[in-house]
Formats: sequence, structure tokens, C-alpha cells
Amino acid sequence: MRLDGLARWTGVLAGLCISLPAAVEVVTGEIAATSFVLGIAPALALPLLTALHLRQGGGGFGALAFTANVIGLGLFGGAAFTLNVALFYVDQPVLAGPTRFALLGSAVVFAVGAVLFGIAMVRARTHPVVPAVAYAVALPVLALAAPLPDSWLTSAIHVVAGASVAWLAAALPAE
Repeated sequence: MRLDGLARWTGVLAGLCISLPAAVEVVTGEIAATSFVLGIAPALALPLLTALHLRQGGGGFGALAFTANVIGLGLFGGAAFTLNVALFYVDQPVLAGPTRFALLGSAVVFAVGAVLFGIAMVRARTHPVVPAVAYAVALPVLALAAPLPDSWLTSAIHVVAGASVAWLAAALPAE
């Protein structure tokens, strides 16, 4: 199977792992099962980012945007995994001080990378415009809203972000 095929499946799965837990949490609140699924979503998105970038090219700006997005996804994905899986049962005061700033910094780097990569996708005109714009808007908002308490609004942001990721993945050509 080629990268596009694998990226298609892992990307759709990543989008579902962002959207579905958020939809469940509107009813149940945050629970261990939804946190676990959200925690693994960023790792599943990495092949998709690579496939999207390889399909669009984009010259120097595209390479810069891809690099910023991958570094941001690595940092923010690590933070999401740590918070949602490893530290799910730890009290919030443990996350004060320098740790809080490191987590916020990872969200900012991811937000900038997602905006740049979304712009690169729109400029390349290789991928559907609606999910590319949603990617550039919803993922940065999701990252910057991460420290906020869970609400219907944060769940809605997750659903839109996950839908944009899944849509971009599904739009990759079938093998």
C-alpha cells in the first residue's frame, strides 16, 4: 500500500478520534475512554500531513509550513497524549509553573504551524478548499482553547477540527 492509502486511513481515523470523543463528551463530560482516544489522534495524523504536503508541493513556503506544522503537531501531540492519557488522573495543580508554560508553548507552535499549513493547502489548490480553510482556523483555535474548561463550545471546535482532518484524508486519491 502506498503512502496516500495509508495516510487516507490514518487521517480519517485521526479525524474521527478528534470528533467523536468530543461529541460524546457533550453528554458525558470528560471520561477516561474519550481522553485516551483524543490522546492518540495526533500520532495518527502524521502520515496524513506528509501525504498532503507531498501532493501539494508549494515550494519554500510549503516546506516551511509543513515543517512548522509537523514540529507543532509533535509538541502539541505529545502534550495531548501526556495530558489525556498519562496524567488523566493527576490533579490540575501539578500542571502549574513551568509545565504550564511548556504546554502553552506547544499549543502556540502547533497553532502557527496549522495556520501556515492551511494557507499552503489553500494556495496550492490541490486539496478541497473548505476543509483546508477549516484546518487553518479550527485546529489553531482547538490548540489555544485546550487550557479552557470543557464545554459545548470546545466540543464543537473539536468536531469541526476532526471533520476537516477526516475530509482532507478522505479526499486523497484511492489506490
